[in-house]
Parts: sequence; C-alpha cells; structure tokens
Amino acid sequence: MGFNVTNSIKTSSDGVWQGENTLHYAFPLLIIQTTLVVFLSRLLALLLKPLRQPRVVAEILAGIMLGPSAFGRNKTFTNWIFPSWSTPILECVSNIGLLFFLFLVGLELDLNTIHKSGKKAIGIAFAGISLPFLFSIGVAFVLRKIIKGIDSVGYGEFFLFIGVSLSITAFPVLARILAELRLLTTQIGEMAMAAAAFNDVAAWILLALAIALAGGGVVHHSPLISLWVFLSGIGFVVFMFLIIRPIMILMAKKSSNGNNNIVEETYICLTLVGVMLFGFMTDFIGIHAIFGGFIFGLIIPKNGDFSEKLILRIEDIVSGLLLPLYFASSGIKTNISQIHSVRAWGLVVLVVSTACVGKVLGTFVVGIMLCSMPMREALALGFLMNTKGLVELIVLNIGKEKKVLDDETFAILVIMALFTTFITTPIVMAIHKPSSTQNPQLEKPQKKIKKQNNLRILACVRDPRDARALINLIESLRSEKNNNNYASITKLYVMRLVEFTDRLSSISMVQRARKNGFPFIGRVLFRDDATDQVGAAFEAYSTLGKVMVRPTMAISGLSDLHEDIIHVAEKKRVELIILPFDKYWQREGNEEVEIHAGHEWRMANERVMSQARCSVAVVVDRGLQLVNNWMRICIVFFGGTDCSKALEIGSRMVEHPAIRVTLVRFIHHGSTNFGEVERTLDDSTIAEFKMKWGKQIVYSEKEANNLVNEVLEIGKSGEFELMIIGNNKSRFPQGIMAKLFDEQQLNNSEFGPLANLLASSDKGIKSSVLVIQQQQQEAKFGNSKVASSFIDKDIV
Repeated sequence: MGFNVTNSIKTSSDGVWQGENTLHYAFPLLIIQTTLVVFLSRLLALLLKPLRQPRVVAEILAGIMLGPSAFGRNKTFTNWIFPSWSTPILECVSNIGLLFFLFLVGLELDLNTIHKSGKKAIGIAFAGISLPFLFSIGVAFVLRKIIKGIDSVGYGEFFLFIGVSLSITAFPVLARILAELRLLTTQIGEMAMAAAAFNDVAAWILLALAIALAGGGVVHHSPLISLWVFLSGIGFVVFMFLIIRPIMILMAKKSSNGNNNIVEETYICLTLVGVMLFGFMTDFIGIHAIFGGFIFGLIIPKNGDFSEKLILRIEDIVSGLLLPLYFASSGIKTNISQIHSVRAWGLVVLVVSTACVGKVLGTFVVGIMLCSMPMREALALGFLMNTKGLVELIVLNIGKEKKVLDDETFAILVIMALFTTFITTPIVMAIHKPSSTQNPQLEKPQKKIKKQNNLRILACVRDPRDARALINLIESLRSEKNNNNYASITKLYVMRLVEFTDRLSSISMVQRARKNGFPFIGRVLFRDDATDQVGAAFEAYSTLGKVMVRPTMAISGLSDLHEDIIHVAEKKRVELIILPFDKYWQREGNEEVEIHAGHEWRMANERVMSQARCSVAVVVDRGLQLVNNWMRICIVFFGGTDCSKALEIGSRMVEHPAIRVTLVRFIHHGSTNFGEVERTLDDSTIAEFKMKWGKQIVYSEKEANNLVNEVLEIGKSGEFELMIIGNNKSRFPQGIMAKLFDEQQLNNSEFGPLANLLASSDKGIKSSVLVIQQQQQEAKFGNSKVASSFIDKDIV
C-alpha cells in the first residue's frame, strides 16, 4: 500500500494486519522519531561525559546528525523517518516543549538577583553584550557581501539577529558548566551567573526588537507595523507585571499556605494553561509564542515553594522528552555540507573568532578594570560568558523562520554556537586554577591562642531529619566545664549537601544560595524549604552560646561531593567530620520502615572515609534524642586506633550533665591481628579514661569470644539511645571476624564487621550508632601523599 501525500494526514493506522505501514501515519511516526532522538542524544551525552561537556552539546550534535549533514544524506532514511509531511507535526510538538522550557527558564531567573548583583555584574554583562554587538556590524556587512541572496533582507533586522547570536550567553547551559567545573558557588561562578541573568534578559529584549523588525519575512511590510508590534510587546510586558504578577503572588501564597491538595492542583493547572494562553497572546501580536511563556515564568514569585512545585511537575517531560525534539527539528534544517568551499569555512572562522574575541575581550577588560579580578580569573570569566546553547538555537531558528537567515548563514551560526560551547570547559579548566581563587579572608594570618579544649566539627546534612540527630549529637559533645580558665567551645560548620543534576530545579536552588569562597565555603542564605528548616534549626541551637555555628553548602554531583567535604575540612582545620548514614528508619503504624537515600550517597560517605585527613564519624540514626532530659550512651571498645578515638569522643560526652556514659570493653585473647604494642596502648588508654572519669561512668569488661551476641544484645535492649563504636575496618582481629559473618553479609562496605552489624536493618537494633574512624597518618590525593599534620593545630 503506497502513501499518498496529497491525502489528508491521518493520526493512527489500523495496524500491520490490515496491510498498512504505521510509519505513514502521524502518531506512530512521531513515537519513532521521539524514541530515536532521545536515544541518540543520551548516547552522545554518555560518550561526551568524560570530556565534561554539558548535555546540550550532545543534543545539538544529535539533531545535526539526524539532519542532512549525516543520516539525512540517506534519502531512504529521510523518507521513512523524517518525511517532509511530518516536519510541521514534529515542529509543533517540539515548540510546545520549547514554550514550557522557556517558561522554566523564566522561573529560574530571579530579577532580585539581577537587582542585587551590583555594578560589577551589570558592567560585565554590558561589556559582554555591547562589544560583540559592535563587532557584529562588520560581520553582518561581510556576510551580506559574500553570501548571495542575503542582501534581499533588510540590514537592520539581519544585523540584530547576528548581534544577538554573537552576544548572547546561555544561562541554563552556563549553570551546568559551572557545576561541572565546581565553580557554581565561587566568586567567579556567582559573578558569571548574575551577569548571565542580566545578559539573558537583555538578549530577549533585543530579539523581540529583531522579530518586530523582521515582520514575519514580509519584505515590503510597513515600518509602522514593526512599531506597532514592538509597542504591543512592551504593553504585554507591562500588563504581565502590573496585572498578572499580583495575581500570581496571591496564588503562590495560597498554594504554599494551604493544605488542600485540590486547591493546589487547581492553581498549578491554571498556571500551566496560562503558559499556553500567554504564548498565544505574544504570537497573536507578532512576537514569537516563547516570549509569552518566558515573561510569565519571570513574573512568578521565586520565594516559597510554588515555583519549585511547578518545576518538579513539568521539567522531566519537557527537558527529557520534548526539548530534544526541538534540537532534532533544528538539526533537520542544518546542512553543514553547504559549507564546502574555502570561502565558506573562512566565514565560519570569522564568525567564531569574532564571537569569542568580542565576548572574552569585553568581559576580560571590565573584569580587570572594574572588578579588580586576577588576569586568569577574568579570562576564565570571559570564556564562561561566551557559552552558547539552546537559546542560541532559538534565536537562529526564529531568524530562519522569519527568512532573515538563509541555509548557509544558519549552518555557520549553528557551528559557532556548538564550537564556543564545546571549548568552554577545557579552556576554563586550563586557565582557572583553584589556588588563585581562594577566599582572601582564609589567607589572613590567624592569631594562635592558648590550647583549649576545643573541638572543630564539620557536620554534613542532607535534610531536616539529619539536622535533628546532629543537633542532639553535637549537644552531647558540648562541655559545660571550664578547662584552665578557658571555656570549652565547639565550633560547628554545618554543610548542607545538595546533589546538583541536570534538572532545572538544581539551578533554581543555586540561585537562592548566596555564597562566597572556594569551593563551597562561607555563609549561605538558606531559602528553600528543606534548607530553611536546617538553617533555622541550627540557628536556634547556636543561640545557646556554647557552640559557634557556621553554615556552608556543597552543591555538586554525588561522584564529586566528597572532594567538597574534604576540602572544607582541610580549610577549616576541623578535627571531626560527621556524615549522615545512607539510610534511616521511621515508624509507620506498628512497623519500622527503612528508607534509603541511595547507593551514590553511600559511595560518597565511603570516599570521605577513605580519603579524609581527619577523623570521620557516621551517624546511623534511629531517632536519636534525649529521653526524659537524659541520654544514655554506650561506648563499645575492642581495641585499635578507631576505638581509641571513639573513647576520646566519649570523654567529652562524660562532661555533659545530661549524659550517662557506659564503657564496655571486650577483651580478646589468643591469636589476633593486634600485637603487644597495640595491646599495651589499649590498656593505657582504658586506664587513663578510668582514672579521669571512673566515678562518673559505668565500666564493665566482657570476653570477646561471644562478641557478636553481646554487642547485638546491647543494641537490641533499648537501654541506650546511642552506641559509639570504632570502625576498625582494616585491623579487626581475624579470629573474631571469621565468627561474625561471611563477606556476603557485609552490606555496608564503608564499615568494619561490627559497625556493619549494628547498622544492619534486620538485626532488631534499637539504638542509634556513631561509627568513628581515626584519621589516617597519610591520605592519597591524586598521585601524591600529604601528611596530615594540620589536625593538631587549634586555630580559632
């Protein structure tokens, strides 16, 4: 059965058994196209991941490969998968995705960030826009002279499209590159994000002007029509800010404060309908529909959780499924084979070099003169601001749709966008050196004072539940006594751990976190709900006066999160890192449910424990809290450096008036991994502890022959709110290890056998557990070994 393109296009077929080819029908063909586009873009993203390229590069390449530049050269492939009659359908679906994506971009941009960014960020953004725009005058002139047919388009609109293409900075792509380079919350990253936000808004205004002048490709339209289109656009923006914004503020408040899910669903549905309605309005007045979605997203209030709920509802299907279709439709229009002559490739070099020089030079000069930035940092900022991406493709597609750009110019500019984005990461990695961006405040000489009974702690928090357990643990470490007339003060650095992903909600979260320092060091303005609760909890606790709380934040992929934690621990010279366990338990009715944070969180903990140069503790939380204003703690001691460190931590807890400490020592005889020297050290450690605290603790000794059952009995009894145990992963006695359980039962690879036993969910353990690992004398960083001498220094 042949397919007649003159017939009306049908949505779906009657099936192969009726003798019909399903690829000749719109809906099944769209399914195949979507599957192919998503698969190819994800495959390329995986291949480019070692090069640390943002996903947008893979999606642009996937679109180009599916077009006439690669697979589309095969006419059979084109006729079957991307026939000409399917192009309008593909573009309609992809433009729906684009409309909602621009709405999400508007949600990302916080106008308060631009307002508060100061003269420096605005100056950098202005220089990054004006200089490329100035250079585009010459580029537009050269292109019109060399490429045939372009001179039929008015010079004004052609120049504006070229200028916007060369000067734009892709805000969403830049955020992902900064996260990949671990620069999101550094001074340079904060400056780049603020300048890019301003650049984004300015670029959309200029593009709106270009579209108004283009007049839908009509060559002889009246200039008065362009004026009406532009004025209508201004009127639309004023209407959105004066009329719609107050309505959305009221709606967001009601949605956030109310507990009625039906009302919340209604508000969200009305908002999503509003995206399409305002998109229609801007298309109606002669500006592209995406402007309506973008402006609507821009006016929605960013405080509260309403914007986050919107992002979470739509970002996965938009970014993961619909948006790649836009790249595919763009790739079908891109024919790189048209750039075949030396003249054409010369134009590519001209456009690419002009875009890079204009953007980098403008940013570099202003960065040095206005911001007093180091040369390397200013140069790196220039290349970061030169990032292109989806926004660039939107500009080019609109230009092609309005018949301002021909096929060859379109292909040249697509190559420029792809090349400038691709080179950003490797160039910035080569130029920017972390040591040159350290917070100057960290370099000031610190005054050394008399040794105190201080304890510097870096406590890592994933969510508010972790905060509760950590506050109770920190409180138990807070001594009420004085030592040599010095107050025993604990300095606590609370690090909020946030996984950065490709999700737009990650960027939205970053926009609400103001930080400085390198990397991820300094004060944070906590503003999202979970972080708000964490910050409020520790702020309230710090008012006790005995603990100085310094909030910080780490925003990174889980594979790199351990580096942030270790770096902050080194810079702040902490003695102890406290990590949350990768799972916790909560009661649902009469049952206790185990909740897993995820395998990657466990791997992050394991990397910290293996690489940190200070002691590390992991909290296995089973509802740790004071009971009747008391906390009962049991220290399990069976020898080794980790158990000695656990005893040292326990010593501080004995001083607290609301803590009751029990020390249980397991004595092992016969053949073990411990030699006489280690045994003597253990005896000495226990003797000193008993001599100092003997009257304030309960001490008992047990034989290690029945170690497993004895430890399990302590954990199951519910007699203690907290058990403290050394990890002793590598130096546990072999004879006892053999009696514990085989390797298949070691579910928590970061723990030694006994700690693993107490962290298990199927043993009926009721007590929370604090697993202590003593710092290593040497820790590997890359290929070098660095001695951990800083842990003995107490700098306040």
